[in-house]
Amino acid sequence: MNDIVFEVTEEQDGGFTAECLTDPIFTQADSWKQLRSEVRDAVSAYYFDRPKPIQIRLHLVRNEILSTA
Repeated sequence: MNDIVFEVTEEQDGGFTAECLTDPIFTQADSWKQLRSEVRDAVSAYYFDRPKPIQIRLHLVRNEILSTA
């Protein structure tokens, strides 16, 4: 496995959540910097007994509502 992808969502009340698209890995944090660290820790914990992915991709999903008026 070369890389693993996380879908990252910015929460309305602040902070971020990250969910892996291929494995049951989920984490959250208050800042982007903290999220990066939390994702690394979560991946290390999940793959503790097998080879880890070479790269972790964070895909930020942004939900924005625009007025047409």
